[in-house]
Amino acid sequence: MALLTLSSNPFFTFTRLQPTSRFCRGKSQGVCISGPVQCTAAAKTSSQTAVIERRTANYQPSIWDHDYIQSLTSDYVGETYTRQLEKLKGDVKIMLGQVGEPLHQLEIIDSLQRLGIHYHFGEEIKRILHSIYNNYNRNDKWKNGDLYATALEFRLLRQHGYHVPQDVFPIFINKMGTVKPWLNEDIKGILCLYEASYLSVEGENILEEARDFTRNFLEEYLERTVDQNDLTAIINHAMELPLHWRMLRLEARWFIDVYERSQGMNPILLELAKLDYNMVQATYQEDLKHASMWWSSTRLPEKSSFARDRLVENFLWAVGFIFEPQFGYCRRMLTKLISLITTIDDVYDVYGTLDELELFTDAVDRWDINAMEQLPQYMKTCFLALHNFTNETAYDVLKEHDLNIISYLRKAVTFQIKNSLIFL
Repeated sequence: MALLTLSSNPFFTFTRLQPTSRFCRGKSQGVCISGPVQCTAAAKTSSQTAVIERRTANYQPSIWDHDYIQSLTSDYVGETYTRQLEKLKGDVKIMLGQVGEPLHQLEIIDSLQRLGIHYHFGEEIKRILHSIYNNYNRNDKWKNGDLYATALEFRLLRQHGYHVPQDVFPIFINKMGTVKPWLNEDIKGILCLYEASYLSVEGENILEEARDFTRNFLEEYLERTVDQNDLTAIINHAMELPLHWRMLRLEARWFIDVYERSQGMNPILLELAKLDYNMVQATYQEDLKHASMWWSSTRLPEKSSFARDRLVENFLWAVGFIFEPQFGYCRRMLTKLISLITTIDDVYDVYGTLDELELFTDAVDRWDINAMEQLPQYMKTCFLALHNFTNETAYDVLKEHDLNIISYLRKAVTFQIKNSLIFL
């Protein structure tokens, strides 16, 4: 899935984005921990050369070559595409203003979210949901007895921070904890109840029971259903992982395919989703190039060959945290931080000796650049990279916001390092 997100192939032609063979090797699926394997490193003492036994996790090298990352390009940049995007956004805003039926409004909002373009319409979505919430239980004719409408409203309102009670569902559920017989054919409604159940909070037994029942019901439905259609594809997708737990950008890439085939497809939304995906992907490529240049400049991949070199995976993690294109700085710095934490984690968990780790922890605790002189060579590079990253981040914040956060960053880093030593 990372390859689908970061591929430089144009998405607008809408052919399936397949990774090239050089990036399809099984090594990308993780690492194989083979247990402690001894290797030797010489440490000179006053009288003899001691042999240090070190562990290895046998991490595979990265399958993402730095030169390949730097070669990533996209056609979806420039004023032409920006104007096209703005026009489509204007069309959608007009559409949102013209839709009056609450269920139709909710369905459009749900589509915008799953297509990954909802962030363009934050104010419009907020206005619609606030209006629906203000009329909650006042004018319910549009959803009376409709499990699909009730569950969709519940899920979207809770996603956006509105407190709606779980007691809207008992009218659909009997004493056995299953839906009432007249709803057994409402597959779409049961699927929506399943997704809504993952918005429950502690102690909401109705939703917890609904989650178990709907999952079992939908799994049985898939077993007895021969015809494969868009609904069964969505159910299979939901059984793999509920919508509330998914990474928004990967969900958007998957859902665009499904939405294009659906009967209720809106061509304006589809065109906007495709264009936006490609333009945001171009932004990600530039973010990744920046992170790769930094990672290469630290020399950590070669100086700390015992550690995981997983820059692209770390970047994808950052995209999962914050995908909006305007937050590129946050993605870049978060990628750097995760990469440093990963390396330091392997220093503590895999490679370093107890004496070395105590020295490293002390150096971080003192935050004294002179303290790195007593560190082994492989630790010097790691310490200096961490030191420089922390100072760079603090300097950027000071420049942009006139806030000095260096002491807080140092405390956070020191706390993390000390915890790593405690659990050895």
